[in-house]
Amino acid sequence: MSDYKPPAAWLAAKPFVNGGLSGMAATCIIQPIDMVKVRIQLGAKGGPLAVGAEIAKKEGFGALYKGLGAGLLRQATYTTARLGIFNNLTATLKDLNNGQNLPLWQKAVAGLTAGGLGALVGTPADLALIRMQADSTLPLEQRRNYKGVGDALSRIVKAEGVSGLFRGATPTVTRAMALNMGMLASNDQAKEMLEAAGFAKGGAGAVMGGAFIAGFFASACSLPFDFVKTRMQKMTPNADGTMPYKSSMDCAMQTLTKEGPLKFYTGFPTYIIRIGPHVVFTLLFMDLLPKIEKEFGL
Repeated sequence: MSDYKPPAAWLAAKPFVNGGLSGMAATCIIQPIDMVKVRIQLGAKGGPLAVGAEIAKKEGFGALYKGLGAGLLRQATYTTARLGIFNNLTATLKDLNNGQNLPLWQKAVAGLTAGGLGALVGTPADLALIRMQADSTLPLEQRRNYKGVGDALSRIVKAEGVSGLFRGATPTVTRAMALNMGMLASNDQAKEMLEAAGFAKGGAGAVMGGAFIAGFFASACSLPFDFVKTRMQKMTPNADGTMPYKSSMDCAMQTLTKEGPLKFYTGFPTYIIRIGPHVVFTLLFMDLLPKIEKEFGL
């Protein structure tokens, strides 16, 4: 029994499987906060609790979980890819560094790369999620009334073509690169620093400390990109048939000149409450799953 080795295929897939499962578990916990964050960014008035209560009162408690299917699909694609790629990249870089801890800049490059590639995979599901969450904020005649994530994706393809699934891909990828650089690089760096300060290697203190620090940096780095991404994906044609923004850069510049730089941080309290816990839960699950799998010889 001691000579048993898991199949090579499982070892190759393991970082991706654990990444996806961790993100999906975290999403089930965080989905209501994500709904409130999107509504605030789209103009809802009041604090996070007031907005959440208003959604539940007017649309029912289940409305807080609208888009959960798309959210889970997004994690099954985006997070599976980004965490699997990051783990493989850092393992390769560590081998090249003779097993030594990576310098921060190499962790940052790995985070940027993993975030960008993962976001490309997850963009269609992310677009469906944003549209489903924003639908009830539109005038009645403009609402799409999607029945679910499958209906949303198929109708987007019919109305806008396959390329429509990648509307807002540039801000989505840019945001993901910023978020994952902040999240993954800071998590690894923080754990190493905490362990060097005396915390047990792989212990609860280092793991939780690194996760909380990663949550802060992921939020601080990514909110402006998330704001632009949300506006790009939610926009509908003007009365003359033109779109409000020509590109993500145009959206950013119009927002900056008309509304000021602080507009990019609209909903920051809700955003950090949503992103921070999602990062924390994802990283904690990422640490926990291999320990459980080890008990089963996986």
